[in-house]
Amino acid sequence: MIERYARPDMASIWSLQNKFEIWKEIEVLACEAQAELGHIGITRDEAAQIRARAGFTLQRIDELEATLNHDVIAFLTDMAEHIGEPSKWVHYGMTSSDLGDTALCVQMQQAADIILADLQRLGAICLRRAAETREMLCVGRTHGIHAEPMTMGMKFGRWAQALHRCFRRMQCARRQISTGAISGAVGSYSNIDPYVETYVCERLGLTPDPLSTQVIARDRHAFFLSVLAVTASVAADIATEVRALQKTDTLEAEEPFTRGQKGSSAMPHKRNPITAERICGLARVVKANAQVGFENVALWHERDISHSGAERVVLPDSCLATDYLLDRLAWVLDGLVLYPENMRANLDRTRGLIYSSRALLALVDTGMLREDAYEIIQRNSMAVWDDIQACRAGDGLQQRLAADPACPLGGRELSALFDPAAFLTRIDVLFERLDDLDFTL
Repeated sequence: MIERYARPDMASIWSLQNKFEIWKEIEVLACEAQAELGHIGITRDEAAQIRARAGFTLQRIDELEATLNHDVIAFLTDMAEHIGEPSKWVHYGMTSSDLGDTALCVQMQQAADIILADLQRLGAICLRRAAETREMLCVGRTHGIHAEPMTMGMKFGRWAQALHRCFRRMQCARRQISTGAISGAVGSYSNIDPYVETYVCERLGLTPDPLSTQVIARDRHAFFLSVLAVTASVAADIATEVRALQKTDTLEAEEPFTRGQKGSSAMPHKRNPITAERICGLARVVKANAQVGFENVALWHERDISHSGAERVVLPDSCLATDYLLDRLAWVLDGLVLYPENMRANLDRTRGLIYSSRALLALVDTGMLREDAYEIIQRNSMAVWDDIQACRAGDGLQQRLAADPACPLGGRELSALFDPAAFLTRIDVLFERLDDLDFTL
């Protein structure tokens, strides 16, 4: 369990104290439902006594489990010691998975609410920073190579769109796992009325499983883990871009470096993107855990417990890690330091090569065949590139095209092509689409 990275709210959800509190509430609600039904001997007064007296202690459960080797029976025995005579009605007609699976879904639901709040916060940061940097020119890169001019706001906008998709997926996953089952040994309600399940689920904010066996089917849990994995992957994608932009050779952006922080034990000058790197590393844990969820879907017949031990690790760890990395990503993006002067310098670094696509189209517009136009632009571009790689002074692409007799464009026409703003005449539509993003919980 990655307790080092646990944030208090998420850690409390996956604590034994919270799990047993949910177990206690399920058992009490089931007794109240039985009393309302009147099908068995429990009275409303006994149900009220159970409600008033129900309790447990972690230490006593541990003591009992050491002998019983069964956590549910240890819990029920401790409950009975608190309740006294009416405890005979506790867990009536239920099986262990009715209790454990329903409670686990409540825990996942609680965890999903925190992840949704994390994504809401991140989305708001990205939308704000997209608006702030809407006109901040920078170079786009494909394959790591300078491509065409764009703006930093487009990066923040793309991240906002990806986070919104994660938000919607998590809302869907929350609905999938907000499921309970109080249906008995193989899900046939043989010893318990379906009303008890309905009563308990309604009060816990769950929907009864339409047809469970002894367990709630694990495709729900696998979907939840997969959504956490995709969310972590998106966070890693954003963090990877921050790391790339922080490279000394690029230095267009930098994660916050706080007062008193040290970057390296050996090199005092270092300011490393350690938080972004940590996000990428933890995302790998969450993605790997999703595979366990897929493996847990296939169980023998109506139930085995091959899933149980694995889930007790991967569900808490994935939720804790995702909550933590989203919180850290919010910190990085909210305080991301930007260097527009370096962005502009990088735009000019390749001596006009990033305008080659507009020059190509301009030649085609004169009536030239595309293949012929491409040859002219590429020939002059490679000459510029050779000068750059050799660290030689030399003309840029605009000057070379102006001097090339095969290029029919005049100086004024060429100058218009080598304006970065010309690439951005239609980006308003990208920012208008950000207005459609709804992160409402």
